[in-house]
Amino acid sequence: MIKIGMVIGDRYEVLEKIGTGGMSDVYKAKDHKLNRLVAVKVLKQEFSENENFVSKFRVEAQSTAGLMHPNIVNVYDVGDEDGVNYIVMELVDGITLKKYIEKKSRLSVKEAVSIAIQVAMGLEAAHNNNIIHRDIKPQNIMISKEGKVKVTDFGIAKAATSNTITSNVMGSVHYTSPEQARGGYSDAKSDIYSLGITLFEMLTGRVPFNGDTTVAIAIKHIQEELPSPVDFNDDIPISVEKIVLKCCQKSPDRRYQNAAELISDLKRSLITPDKDFVSLVDPDEEGATRVSDSDDYRSSYKNEDDRLSDTERMRLNRDVLREYEEEDRYKRDRKRPSPKRDYDYEDDQDYYEYERERRRKPDNRQQATSSVEKMTIAMAIITAALIGFIVLLLVGRSIGLFGAADAGSEASSAASSGASVAEETAEGILVPDVTGKTVAEAISILQDEKHFKVEKVADTANTAAKDTVVSTNPAAGTRLKSGETITIAVSDGSNYSAQAATTAVSTAKAEGQVTVPNVIGMTSEDATITLVEAGLTPGTVVETSNEDSNLTGLICAQSIAFGTSVSEGTVINMELSTGPASVTYSYTSDIAAPTEGENYTYGLSVHVTLVTSDGTTLLNTTTTDFPIQVNSKGITSPTGTITFVYTATSPSTTNPETGETTGGETKEYTVTRAVTFTQEN
Repeated sequence: MIKIGMVIGDRYEVLEKIGTGGMSDVYKAKDHKLNRLVAVKVLKQEFSENENFVSKFRVEAQSTAGLMHPNIVNVYDVGDEDGVNYIVMELVDGITLKKYIEKKSRLSVKEAVSIAIQVAMGLEAAHNNNIIHRDIKPQNIMISKEGKVKVTDFGIAKAATSNTITSNVMGSVHYTSPEQARGGYSDAKSDIYSLGITLFEMLTGRVPFNGDTTVAIAIKHIQEELPSPVDFNDDIPISVEKIVLKCCQKSPDRRYQNAAELISDLKRSLITPDKDFVSLVDPDEEGATRVSDSDDYRSSYKNEDDRLSDTERMRLNRDVLREYEEEDRYKRDRKRPSPKRDYDYEDDQDYYEYERERRRKPDNRQQATSSVEKMTIAMAIITAALIGFIVLLLVGRSIGLFGAADAGSEASSAASSGASVAEETAEGILVPDVTGKTVAEAISILQDEKHFKVEKVADTANTAAKDTVVSTNPAAGTRLKSGETITIAVSDGSNYSAQAATTAVSTAKAEGQVTVPNVIGMTSEDATITLVEAGLTPGTVVETSNEDSNLTGLICAQSIAFGTSVSEGTVINMELSTGPASVTYSYTSDIAAPTEGENYTYGLSVHVTLVTSDGTTLLNTTTTDFPIQVNSKGITSPTGTITFVYTATSPSTTNPETGETTGGETKEYTVTRAVTFTQEN
């Protein structure tokens, strides 16, 4: 039982509940070891005794533990204390994208595309590590107060070992891909489909497919043509419209094949939104099966009772169909009100899965016996295959067929693939690199994930921050047997330099901040992309003249100087140089002497200069005679400055009461006047 004020894991003090879902509650907590606020997701007590759901809960942490990316809610720790299963995550101070859309009705095109780019960047990081999210929807996307976008809730994510996975577990039906609805394979392109639906909702304020039941909605994803978002929002440019349509193609082969391709087109749409550059495949040209029209669809199943025809039942995986129908029935029968959730880390989908599992019981002894027989046969086949593989491996090694990869190359391969090498070979388990991580993170990786014993020794010579792992023995890349001991050397912080401390403070201050990049000298397209990648919002680009001919056609000024630390999402306006100014100015005037109030006495020698704002000197003379006549033409700047430099004696005064005299000092005076020139015809 979680109570406010209790400490979990000897470090996380529970401060308040900030959200609840079907399967878990989320609390705001303080990590006393690292002195930071975190979110602690706790599995509800009624599920903690169900091994399947405890396992599912831990999968979420394991799926994202290695994903450190600014557009993913980071997982810091996972644990089990007195029957309480918890995940410690990054605390995002903000709201879900779903609530943000509801608040604004719909988003501007530029804002929607910018959010989609950040979501796609987070997905790209996950996909590069062979992690498929499988439940992308606005409820699982957080928007921080600084405008940073983060993907969360990898609760049904899976590690894909061959780029595809097969499972009946689906995300929310409004955003699910056709292949997920059928119970088929899921891969990176399934996440891209769901992101396309999410982008559709951001642009229009609604989802493309709706219905009375999840079954009806699922069939629409499989069968009906996606409506164009332009049908609901005329302001959507053609490039963005076609990006949505390409993401949401029924066939995965016609979608963007990876997140990088999608990001590239999204960035390009920010620069040239009205260009028709997105390539869509015409199904008719490929001889693809025609998508049913509305009449075909109405005849394929009975709308009045949402039942499927025999044809559609064949198209849908039966297990998936049963889950859809059970979920519909559960939603109709459920009487308890939905809990208020201010922090939507998850949806009630998990609760529905629990209900389905609880209801699934053998109809009779024959069914149970049949299941046991099937399992026995399956286990026998797996065992035989495993024995055959081991024999083949041993024979191969004995004749030198398989060379032992060196530890360094194995570590490099594991790192490049992003996969966690937890399998124990004959040589043991590969030791991961945990240097630079905190003690808690290192122990979690080595002990919980790799099943090593961990011993800690203090390192008093290193300059790293306190509680930072500086080395391991054995080193990363070697192999150890499960249960063997790894010694981690941990900095005691005694030699943490002042410079390092200053860096840490500035990093802490910069949390939620970004540094403005230098875009001067870039094309407007490159500058826009650079700002988006830095987490900033490109503003207006105004054309202006600039005397530096090398900057013609390039950005010559930005509204906030590069190197400045600003909040994420800050708008940066830019100026695009059209080349040196063709406008010229003239200045005809008599320059008068400084005044008596400026401690000037007639006849003093004065050095006078007249310099334009672009640095051109029009006058540079020393004189005692005023006024000075000036007649200059062809000036390339509209303003300038006159400067007088002279030596004078300040007036002296005597205090009548004390007789004390002040002033009378001789010193150099500098007086400036701003001037404006006249534009020439």
